[in-house]
Formats: sequence, C-alpha cells, structure tokens
Amino acid sequence: MEELWSPIRLTLALATVSTLCLLVLSTPLAWWLARSQARWKEAVAALVALPLVLPATVLGFYLLLFLGPDGPGGALAPYFGMRSFAFTFEGLVFGSILYSLPFVVQPLRNAFEAIGDRPLEVAATLRASPLNAFFTVAVPMARPGFLTGAVLGFAHTMGEFGVVLMIGGAIPGETEVLSVSIYGFVETLQWEKAHILAGGMAGFAFVVILAMMMLNRRLDMVGR
Repeated sequence: MEELWSPIRLTLALATVSTLCLLVLSTPLAWWLARSQARWKEAVAALVALPLVLPATVLGFYLLLFLGPDGPGGALAPYFGMRSFAFTFEGLVFGSILYSLPFVVQPLRNAFEAIGDRPLEVAATLRASPLNAFFTVAVPMARPGFLTGAVLGFAHTMGEFGVVLMIGGAIPGETEVLSVSIYGFVETLQWEKAHILAGGMAGFAFVVILAMMMLNRRLDMVGR
C-alpha cells in the first residue's frame, strides 16, 4: 500500500505548497492587471495565460533546460546544497507555479475588476493609504476570487502530468506524483492500482467542481 500512499502524500504536499506560493505571487500581479493603464499589460496577461494553450511537454522541456545543471536555475542550485533543481521537489513546485498561474491570476483579476473605483475612492476620502485600502477594502471584496483561485490552483496542481513528468521524472517518494504513478501502473499492467488512483482522482475532481459551484452560488446569494 505504500506505493499508493507515497504519491498521494507527495501530490498533496506539492499542491499545498504550490497553492500558497501562487496566492502570494498572483495577488499583486492580478491587482496590477486589473488596475494598470499600461498599454502592454495585456501582453503580460497573455504571457501569464500561455500555459492554457501551450503543450505541457513544451513548457516542461524548457523548464528542464532552465532548472538543469547548465541552466540559470542550475547555477543557483549549489547555494541550496543541490546540483540542480531538476528532478527535485523544489523543481516540481517551480514548474507547478508556472503551469497553474493562469488558474489563480484570472479569477483574482476578475474579482478585482468587479470592485470598481468607488469603494477605493471612499476609502481614500477616509484617509486610508493605498496599501491600507487594498487590505481592508479590496481583499475582502475579492474574497470569491481568492477562493476560486485557490481551489482551481490546488486542483490543477493535483492533476498535472506533462510538466511534472518532464522536470521531475518518476523518483518514488521524491517526484513521483499521482498522475505519474498512474501512468507507471498502466505501463506495467497493474490495472487494479491504476484504477484505485484514477478513480480517486476522478472523484476528487467532481467534488472540487461541485464545491466551487456551490460556494460561488452561496457567495452570490450573500452579496445580494
């Protein structure tokens, strides 16, 4: 049973760490995309959304070069006591953040844009600083976006395959996540184990989608 539980634990850890990092990185980026008047902001938005249409193996290939011993990421690895970030948990986190970024940034951007200017103008008249207005007005009002982004980011990381396979391989206990483990069981004709993990993933996906739909409906009712 350990060969079933090991990828489950690793995938949950990866999804949790990646989601927390995504929320921290996506919040200022989504705020800038929602509020900025820069002409080139849509180019930045397109770059962020690139993983939505770019094949996972393409992104994984370039990440492998970037994180490998001869890449820029590999040059930083010795400072962390590693030869490279490729085929490590840290490399999986980096790849997951890039691959799941649009699933967190877009809901947050939509939520920030829906706030409008009026609440922030009122906060300014009450002498709230921009930073204070952001945390006391914008963040609470954008709560649905944060919840949706967190759920989508977590769920998308749980189901990653191409990127994590390219940059992490299938090292048991270190980089062998659920999707890679299912692929390995199918390759070795271990159908029963593949069914257990695949069925669990299918059930998890259904629960996530149902929970998100119910949550959004509840928040809409509260907001009326």
